[in-house]
Parts: sequence; C-alpha cells; structure tokens
Amino acid sequence: MLGSTHGTLTTDFRARVEACGETPRTAVHSTAAPSAEDTVALDVSGRPLHADAPDLDRFFRPESVAVIGASDAEGRPNTGITRQLIAWADRVGARLHPVHPTRATVFGLACHASVADLPEQVDLAVLLVADPLPVIEELAEAKVKFAVAFASGFAETGDAGALAQTRLAAAVQRSGLRLLGPNTNLNAFERFRDDLDGPAIALITQSGHQGRPVYTLQELGIRLSHWAPTGNEADLETSDFISYFAEQPEVGAIACYVEGLKDGRSFLLAADRAARNGVPVVAVKVGRTETGARMAASHTGKLTGADTVVDAAMRQFGVIRVDGLDELQDTAALLARARRPKADGVVVYSISGGTGAHFSDLATEAGLSLPTLSRAKQDELHQWIPEYLGVSNPVDNGGHPVGDWRGRKIIDAILADPSVGVLICPITGPFPPMSDKLAQDLVDAAEQTDKLICVIWGSPVGTEEAYRTTLLGSSRVATFRTFGNCITAVRAYLGHHRFTAAYRSPFDEAPRTPSPSFRKAQALMRPGQQLSEHAAKQLLRAYGIRVPREQLVTSAAAAVRAAGLVGYPVVMKASGPQLAHKTELGLVKIGLTSASQIRDAYRELTDIARYENVPLDGILVCQMIERGVEMVVGVTQDDLFGPTVTVGLGGVLVEVLHDAAVRVPPFGEDQARRMLTELRGHALLEGVRGAPPADVDALVEVILRVQRMALELGDDLSELDINPLMVLPRGQGAVALDALAICR
Repeated sequence: MLGSTHGTLTTDFRARVEACGETPRTAVHSTAAPSAEDTVALDVSGRPLHADAPDLDRFFRPESVAVIGASDAEGRPNTGITRQLIAWADRVGARLHPVHPTRATVFGLACHASVADLPEQVDLAVLLVADPLPVIEELAEAKVKFAVAFASGFAETGDAGALAQTRLAAAVQRSGLRLLGPNTNLNAFERFRDDLDGPAIALITQSGHQGRPVYTLQELGIRLSHWAPTGNEADLETSDFISYFAEQPEVGAIACYVEGLKDGRSFLLAADRAARNGVPVVAVKVGRTETGARMAASHTGKLTGADTVVDAAMRQFGVIRVDGLDELQDTAALLARARRPKADGVVVYSISGGTGAHFSDLATEAGLSLPTLSRAKQDELHQWIPEYLGVSNPVDNGGHPVGDWRGRKIIDAILADPSVGVLICPITGPFPPMSDKLAQDLVDAAEQTDKLICVIWGSPVGTEEAYRTTLLGSSRVATFRTFGNCITAVRAYLGHHRFTAAYRSPFDEAPRTPSPSFRKAQALMRPGQQLSEHAAKQLLRAYGIRVPREQLVTSAAAAVRAAGLVGYPVVMKASGPQLAHKTELGLVKIGLTSASQIRDAYRELTDIARYENVPLDGILVCQMIERGVEMVVGVTQDDLFGPTVTVGLGGVLVEVLHDAAVRVPPFGEDQARRMLTELRGHALLEGVRGAPPADVDALVEVILRVQRMALELGDDLSELDINPLMVLPRGQGAVALDALAICR
C-alpha cells in the first residue's frame, strides 16, 4: 500500500536509491495481486477478436519526463544515463525533472525529493532504481502515463525472478500506467537522424545490441523512426509496438528481433493490424531448434514443435521471418522504401554470362519468377548486344555496351517490358570506368521508373566511389552486398505485396456463437480421459465429418451380424479408451470376407486385449475403404497460441516423412488450401502414376470443420488425431478411418 505521508515516501525512496548505489541492477521481490481483464469482443472460444493499438505517442514524444534516481556524480552509472536522457528530452522538446532524495540539483536542473514533489503530471518516468515495484505505486498516485524500468534480476534470472516479475506486472496493471521493461536499456532514447526522407523503419528488439545493424542503416541514408527495446515485457510487449507502429504514417516497415513471444493471441492481433494496413513486419525469431516440451500421444502432436507453430503463425499473418541480422537489415530496408511492384517477373542483367547464370539459378531455386523475355524484346535488345549472347533472361550484355550510350538503352528496354517488375544487376567486382558508368545508368533509370532496381555490389572493399556515392546516394536503387540477401529481400518484397493485396482478416469471420454441433460434442467429452475410437468418431460425426459405416459389438455373433449390415469386406478393430496405436498391438484385422473370419478375428482381438491388459468397450466392425490418399488432420494445444490445426500425409507416411502444415485458428478456406500446397507430398492429391485426383474440396471442408471443433471445444480438447483420413477420388468425399481424441 502506498505510504500515507510525504515523509514516508521520501525515506523509502532514499533507502532504495542508497541501497543500490544508484545502479539499477538487482530487483527486490515484492508482492502484488493480479488485476481484472478488460472486456473485449470474444470469439466462440472466449479469445479476443481485436485489440486497440496502445497510444504510445506520449511515450516516444513526451511533454514532460521524470528521471527517478537521477545523478550527476562522476563515476556513477546513473550519471551517464541521466546525461543521455537530458539530451534526448531536449531533442524531443520535453521538460525533464530529476528526482533524487538527497540532491538539490542535477546537471543544473532543480531536483525533487520524491515523485510526490514533481511540479506537474509527467508523461514518462524513467526508473534508475534497483526495485521498481514500490515506485510504480507512487507513479500511480501521480497519474504518470508511462514508465521505463532498467532494473534486472527478473524473469531472466530464474524462478524467483519470474515471481518478482509477475508481482511487478500485477502492480502495473493496477496502476493504470504502461511499463517498458524491466531489464531494458536506453535504445528508445537514441539519437535518430532527422535529415533523412522517405518511409522509415521502426525497430523492436528484446535484446538491444541485436538492433544495432538496423540502427546503423541511417549511415547509409535509410531513415529510422523508433526503437522499442522491450526487455522482459512485464507489460508493454512486442505486439503492442507492432500495433502502434502499424498505425504511424511515417513507418514503411517494422523490423523485429524476438527472443520469445509473451502472448500468442496478442501477436496474431498485432500482425493482423499490420497486414490490414499493408505495413510489412520482418522478424528474426530465435529458437528454430527448440522442440516442444511434451511429446503428444497423437501423430499430430509429434508433428508440431513449438517453433513450427510460431513459424506457421507468422506465415499465416504475413510476418516475414528471416534468419540473420543482415537479412533483417536488408529486407526491412527494401520493404520500407520500394513501391508496390507492377509485376512479379524478375530479370537478371549482368556483364557476365557466368554471373547471370549463377544468380538466376539461386533466384529460381528460391521461388522467384524469371520470365523468358518475348522474341520481340530479345530482338530489341540485340540492337545493342551481340547476337551470340543470351538475352532471354538472364540478359548478358558481354561487358562493352555498359561503357557507352548502349548501356542505358538496354536498361530502359528491359524495364519497359510489362512482365518485368524487378531488375537485378549483380556487379561482382569494380572495373572502372565501366562499373562506374553502369552504376550511374542504373541510378538514373531508377529515378525515371516505377519499377524496382536492385544492385549487388560484390566488392569486398566497399570504398569505391560507384558504391559509396553513386549507389548508396540513391534512394531509389536497393543495394546489397550478397546474392543471398538480395534474393531473400526481393522474395519478401514480392510476397508481401501479393499477400496484402489478397488479405482478408480471419478475425472478421471468426465464429462468435457456438454451433449446434458444439452442444452435441459437449455431451461426448470425458474430462481428463482419452476417448475410444468409437467415441472419437461420434465426436467427428457431431461436426459433420464422415466416418465409415460401422458398429460396435461385444460378441462374435453380433460381429457377424454387423458385418452383414456393414457389407463385406470389413475391418475389425479393438476399441477402448486407452488404445492410441492399435496396429502395433495386432488389434486391427483387415480384408475379412466371411463369417468364419469374423468369428476368428473377434476371438483373436479379445484374447490380445486380455493378454495386454487393455480394457475395451467393444470391437468395431467397419466398412473397408481402400482407394484414396491417406492424410492426417488434427488438433494440438500450443502454450502460446492455444489450439492449432495440423494437416499432413497420413498412414505410415506420417511417421516417416513428418510432412505437415500448421495453422492457428481462426483461418479461412484460402489458408486451408495453402496448407495443402505447402506439403512436399501435395502431388499425391493431384493424382500420380495413374491414380485419379483426390477430392481436395472435401479435404478442405474437413480441415475447416476440425478448426471449428478446435475453436468451440477450446482447452477441453487437448488433442485430436484423425489418421488416416482417406481422401477419395474427386467428388467422392473424405472418410475418417480412425480417430483419437484426448479431453483435458
């Protein structure tokens, strides 16, 4: 509870500052209670459908700032920080108020003994104290809007620190202010160049040093507008800044370095906001080698590791994931500055056939479209390029034409082709004066075209005039140092604009009320239990997913009667709540064609079950369906994102190939179809070696029905595994031959 007197506040504050020697390093662990959640629009599973972008204007451009623990004593860590904050406040036009219990002035500014003594309500408080928790309560009393906590010793240190961070987060929620940190740094208060024009990059990093390559793009003439170092994200998180930056007119791209996401749903909502606004988000997300903490009983669970879900969620909402900081730098810079493409076609133009062929191979392998130029266009180019050189794409000019008037003619002719949206010119090394002339021609052409021109300057030196002045001096030419980074950036550029042109927010169409299927399914759920195959199939039936004709029997005579009703040949399977993989135990018999085989199979299945001590609810006598493509469709629960839907090749292939695609609900039919095209084995659905095409429409319908099940049952459905789902020839549907469901 906040101290009741001014004297108490001052004494407590003095003790905290003096105890840490003015160095905010180790947190003191305090207690706090959680606060109630805000009311927002929810989907059928009770998850938010939208989130307002936080108003962070007063964070980045405050009118007044308080520095708690300010110092001007030489040798103190807080002194350097205070000096930097004073300079930053001056740049943004903010009034700065130092706060320290034992100082009258700091760097000539009047210093206040406590937060309660501040002469005005401040927008931003910067906390240079070891334990920010008690100060949060004082700031709440003073109605401060934002605070920054540099102190470490929280979740990054282990369980005790994580508990301290939970208490801090709860106090912040009660206070009404928004907190950046703890364990953050000064990156938000860097000096940004104000002499650069054009769309800017907004930067978000959980580790400040990892943003340096993007920050230094300013030295190459690329504008940076904001830097949000989120630290441990006790309150403000990466998603908040994505949502805010996506609304800022000066932001052309958002670059992120992410170590861990605080909340999966918030991230999806933020990415959705950026996609709606057409603002590209480029992210390095560490943890590709991380595996799920739990190996699920189902095939589906084994296909879905933690990073697989993150990767799928990013792709689903148009976030461009890159691997390295150099790729983050180059891709964000291109996406921020380049205009919308006029076409997807890429032409490679070089002075060397070897260079052009090498780059074209890499670009094609990466999925870029390199259209063959028309015969008329090739004839036009051969006016200036010798006939023996190839100009179909890549275009090889042989070298000499770039040194005279022909060079610009060639570039203009390529750009005039309506199939060309991007011209890429790899210059593997300087060769003055021709390379100087080529660079200048490319820059001049870029000023007069609405198409993208990219140059790869391959010299390891980088001090050449053509590179430092001509290419880097152009705001219209995108200059790279490596083939790989150029290809990554161009692929992201074309993919982003294709994605946003067709984007429809899945949150707009997410179900808000339960379906009639949900009420049927609820009656079938058994909390904490794995359902038998028979019960799991009843769950599928409730959602309109087709299963084979089958009957559950408890005697050999009943099995014979059931086979007659189902129709020979039949499959017989043991059904029980503890059976996950029946084939391995010999509890499946296929291709049975007579009553005697039925009786023998029944006896054998029940004998095996008794021997293995497996309880049964009966024996399933099922219609046998042989012709089709075996797939797996399932649901697993992800710690960050909640229910996820997986589709992949089924049967034995699921164990061997692990060929699967994942999506996070909600998603629409377009994403369901994209899941299928992502599979390496997608050709099986199209028909191979004389097999007819499969009923892809029926498969898509099953995926969407499973998604509805995942949304409506939510956490109550821990896992669902339909394997195999037999996708029949086109027009004949899809049948769930086996199913496993685990209730939470």
